[in-house]
Amino acid sequence: MKLIRVQFENFRLLRDLQLDFSTDRNAKLTVIRAENETGKTTILNGIQWALYGDDALPDKGREYRLHPIDWEASDSVQVPISVQVDFETTTHRRSSKGKSRTTTRNYRIIRSVHETLKGTDFYRPSSTVKLFHLTERGSDPIEPPEAWINEELPLELREVFFTDGDRALSFIESTTSANTKRERVEKAIRSLLGLDVIEDALKHVRKTASEVNKDAKRIGADEKLTTLATELEEIDKESNDLEKKKEDARSQSAAFDEKIAEIQREVDTALVKGDREKLKRDIERAKRELKFTDKQRTEASTNHSNLFKSLLMSRDLLSPVLQSGFSMLNELRDQRKIPNTTIPILEERLKGATCICGESLDTKHVEGERRRDHIQCLIDDSREADALQSIVSDLYFDSRDLQPARTTDDERWIHKYDKIYKHRDELDNMRDEQGERLKSLEVQLDSIPDTNIQELRTIQRNYQDQRDRFNANEARYQTLLEGLNKRHASLVLQRDNLLREQTKGARILAELDVARDVEHVFSRSYTHMADEELNKVSALMNTIFLDMIGADPEQGAIIQKAEISKDFEIRVYGTNDRPLTPDRDLNGASRRALTLAFILALTKVSEVEAPNVIDTPLGMMSGYVKQSVLKTAIQESSQLVLFLTRSEIADCEEILDVEAGRVITLTNSAHFPLMLVNDPIAIERKVLSCRCNHREQCQLCQRHSDVNSVHN
Repeated sequence: MKLIRVQFENFRLLRDLQLDFSTDRNAKLTVIRAENETGKTTILNGIQWALYGDDALPDKGREYRLHPIDWEASDSVQVPISVQVDFETTTHRRSSKGKSRTTTRNYRIIRSVHETLKGTDFYRPSSTVKLFHLTERGSDPIEPPEAWINEELPLELREVFFTDGDRALSFIESTTSANTKRERVEKAIRSLLGLDVIEDALKHVRKTASEVNKDAKRIGADEKLTTLATELEEIDKESNDLEKKKEDARSQSAAFDEKIAEIQREVDTALVKGDREKLKRDIERAKRELKFTDKQRTEASTNHSNLFKSLLMSRDLLSPVLQSGFSMLNELRDQRKIPNTTIPILEERLKGATCICGESLDTKHVEGERRRDHIQCLIDDSREADALQSIVSDLYFDSRDLQPARTTDDERWIHKYDKIYKHRDELDNMRDEQGERLKSLEVQLDSIPDTNIQELRTIQRNYQDQRDRFNANEARYQTLLEGLNKRHASLVLQRDNLLREQTKGARILAELDVARDVEHVFSRSYTHMADEELNKVSALMNTIFLDMIGADPEQGAIIQKAEISKDFEIRVYGTNDRPLTPDRDLNGASRRALTLAFILALTKVSEVEAPNVIDTPLGMMSGYVKQSVLKTAIQESSQLVLFLTRSEIADCEEILDVEAGRVITLTNSAHFPLMLVNDPIAIERKVLSCRCNHREQCQLCQRHSDVNSVHN
């Protein structure tokens, strides 16, 4: 899909405005140059309203007027409001001969409503939408238009194709709950990659299999087969009910998650006023100190406990009893009985011809033979006591660590116990002081006049309780489903075996086999797209993001990579794979670049031709990053429409010279004389357009800032 033209009538500031967009593949960029309060966001809202109705308006259109605020009319007057969008779609088909055929069709959608004014209030009924297929013969209406639009541009993709720069962080912003951010990312990916279509197909196949199962009850008089088929039918029904309950619980949990985030935003808003901001910082610091102290107390408690299981305690408590044993062992040591060396010495003598006393041990003499027999007798007697002496030797050497004389006072158990006890006592006192300080700060916060922080926190806790209850229900339903699935598989096996025994069962079994084969194909396709395509989006988003911010991981960049996790969360990593929180650890330019990289990668991987209409994408950017983001967005889009202020255009003029297929300048007539040099001579406050490009100015759009920049 490509936008061709949009026309506004009485849509807020856009009383009678027409914009034409570039559809040239070689110059696919349209730039709408407009300063603040010149209708950029209004144009974005107007196009979305034409396509999606009130659901696309801020707060779904509640309390959001569409008529110009300065409309002068008597009470009960009706203001006609309409937005017309002309667009084209291109389909690519391959013939049986392998030739590619491209077909382009033009369409026009018109949404209109009459808003009734009653003093300062207004009333707006449901809008009317008409869709036409434009041909050489005229225009053919298409019914129903909503279904056709939802097929081409699903509502879940609205924030992908129509992006407010200030809201571009909706996929990562801190003011949105984690579940909501993941849900937005998941919905965008599932819709653009066609996962919903496959899911619907899977449901249809399973429903068909369930209908075939019913036929099994009618093929004969086999009571067991009828019972099995009936139970399978009941399981299918119960599984469908549980799936709906699980999805409802998940939706309710996400809704309460968003409400909790809204309450937190209100609390944060109350805290940023005056001294409340300082109080909030003090509370966060007190919580960190308390957490650190609790960690120290846990470690000290563990050390205290380990001390009662230590060798030190055994040594010091048993010291009086062990002392007499050590005396006996030392006495044996002094007598050289520990360790026992007698046998080795005597055996060594027998190898020679002379005893240790100097007498002869020569076997050729009678006395020598006698002495040798005597030594052998001593050896044999010593061997009987050797086992006991070995134990005593081991006891002597292994018990040296238990001898108090070998330890200093600092190594005594009582000294270490005293040290740990005092440390724990100090930590307990510190913890009490920090806890009292935190409580005092929270009391101060709750007692700040003209605030309802305590009430908001009570509401938030209630929401958290309800969210947790729905989370528990979701987990319970999932557990029940898993049990039913196991039972279902077992029953299917039994039913199929019985069908094989029936004459008429072969046909039903064949139909079930076909349904299972088709389901298997769809399941594998779903898994492939959910995994492989998600990986492609993640990899391309990382490449685009790093290119945009000029981060080279090999050069030691602070930001190393970005990815989309399996649970559809956009994550960023720094050096050493340290996780970074996008809404806190990235600057404004990098946050915008990250979201734009996700949008562009998703559009590219899906191969869906659709416009990327982005309001103030280069805000908070400068230099290399701004130019890089602009170049990448142009390269990766099939049609790009950018709403840019003059400050965003600065330093990007040369890129626009080459890439912009169309440039339009918008001017708010109410900006004269404060911002505009010349009087636009407009009776009403409205947005006017001229053909000035990003380097030009005319009688209508010339601003004081333009004149000053020329003089400088």
